Amino acid sequence: MPDLFDSFAPETALSAGPVLRTTRLLLRPLAAADAAVFHRLINDWEICRRLPDAPFPYTAGLAAEWIAAAVHDRESRRAEQFAIVEAVSGTLIGVAGLRLGKGQKSAELGYWLGRAYWGQGFALEAARRLVEWAFAGLPLGHITATVAADNDVSEALLGRLGFRQSGKGAKEFSCRPGQKMPVKHFTLARDVPAAAAEIPGRVVLVVAVALIDAQGRILLARRPEGKKMAGLWEFPGGKIEPGETPEAALVRELREELGIGVNPRDVAPFVFASHAYESFHLLMPVFLCRRWQGAPTAREGQKLAWVAPADLVEYPMPPADRPLIPMLRDFL
Repeated sequence: MPDLFDSFAPETALSAGPVLRTTRLLLRPLAAADAAVFHRLINDWEICRRLPDAPFPYTAGLAAEWIAAAVHDRESRRAEQFAIVEAVSGTLIGVAGLRLGKGQKSAELGYWLGRAYWGQGFALEAARRLVEWAFAGLPLGHITATVAADNDVSEALLGRLGFRQSGKGAKEFSCRPGQKMPVKHFTLARDVPAAAAEIPGRVVLVVAVALIDAQGRILLARRPEGKKMAGLWEFPGGKIEPGETPEAALVRELREELGIGVNPRDVAPFVFASHAYESFHLLMPVFLCRRWQGAPTAREGQKLAWVAPADLVEYPMPPADRPLIPMLRDFL
């Protein structure tokens, strides 16, 4: 199982935090009342031997300290830690979290489940939800994970989430003092879709538009959780369907995404973007538009922001969109 987090000084209170839901699970902040069950689950050689920072035997005192440290983790923005709970019964079955790098540009994924809950898909369900939330809500460029070299189950789980092996090494595990055990390192980049359904080498045609308001600001949309490259800001638009012109596709997408009406005569070709992703090649004509009917409204769970051209660089974007920033800034 991937490495969890270092322990911090015990705290006496637990701060509130985000609550994430899946079909069967609830991911919520750990509480002091979880200590007894936490200890009963983790005090297992088959779990501790897979966690670099988990000694064995794992004492009740250490369990209470580790849970109390969740306050420090969250308040200092060093980690986001969650209890994995069965939604129906409310039973604690494990822990999952992210140790955050400087500036929250990267994070390390960690998780473990009590042995009675192995082999039921709970770990995949929790890890997938956590990764989706992290990319949608945090400015992460990538997420890493480290697993023991003999942990084939966790390696397969990471592969299903889109992680790629990025190296090998050795690490000392607390349950084996003085010994360095072989480990494998994995990485999932935000820019690479986690479950790309595209055909490698295929050219995908999409269309985008810079909507410009009376103050000269440009509308950006932030991709919601569950979508590829969630959390990144982009110009409104979407795929060009078979038989559609780019202008017709743009009119349709703006109506579906933002609820606005656009006359095809009011969009002007500006530039195009061409970018090779790992699983497909993106070709994107980009238009300018200053006139539309209605007020742009987020209809697909995305967030919207009107941004001055000089401030576009402050918004993390997909790699295909980033080269458009200086062109728009200079033009406007």
